[in-house]
Amino acid sequence: MNKHHAPSFGTLLRDWRQLRRFSQLDLALEAEISQKHLSFVESGRSRPSREMVLLLAEHLTVPLRERNALLLAAGYAPVYPERSLEDPSLNAARGAIDLILKGHEPYPALAVDRHWTLLAANGAVTRLLGLVADAALLQPPVNVLRLSLHPGGLAPFIVNLDEWRGHLLARLRQQVRATSDGTLGALLEELSTYPHPGKAGQERHDPDAEAGIVVPMQLRLGETVLSLISTTTVFGTPVDVTLSELALETFFPADTATAEVLRALAASGSGTA
Repeated sequence: MNKHHAPSFGTLLRDWRQLRRFSQLDLALEAEISQKHLSFVESGRSRPSREMVLLLAEHLTVPLRERNALLLAAGYAPVYPERSLEDPSLNAARGAIDLILKGHEPYPALAVDRHWTLLAANGAVTRLLGLVADAALLQPPVNVLRLSLHPGGLAPFIVNLDEWRGHLLARLRQQVRATSDGTLGALLEELSTYPHPGKAGQERHDPDAEAGIVVPMQLRLGETVLSLISTTTVFGTPVDVTLSELALETFFPADTATAEVLRALAASGSGTA
């Protein structure tokens, strides 16, 4: 029976180099080392120092979680901790997250991890989730992309579903290419199978939307259509795995009518218009 062997450091390094479309010469020049030395490291003929592992990972923009994996493969202990957001050492970060989410009211804002799992959300998000018909989608862990595109989630209420779906799937594809994360790859395959208007050859193209500067999410709420644009915020120069993988998704009204409706919903505590 064949035993499973973990990939060597050289194999992992080559995979990341090829993923980033660097030749050995490209990476050697970036890291200011000789191509011969890099070749020896990749082939296993030379064992890199801890500093060399971190240097190469930095130039290849390897995520912190995978940098720890590279260190382990090279025979070194991980250097980037992974702590829960509830850990006292992350109190300042957690406070910043809560401040952003609460401060963004009455507009929706939420925090997600690397797999788009919902970590925290403000009241505006909670009010909109009242639209979700499939209660299973709201059972933890909640995946916000699945929640958005699933026919039992928000999809039936998204007026420009094909456009918004294309935007989300493009972001997810980019993440898959950047990280080679198998969980994200599986999520992409799943979301791609969900029904949407374009599958029937009836994909709608809105000339006004195409002329815009961003892709809005147009959400039908009763007799009203909310038009929301999103921004993503990440922590700068994090040295903790959890914080490096956390993103804040904040939504802003694209027009005054949307802003007025969201303010009214917040004032009434209602989720319908």
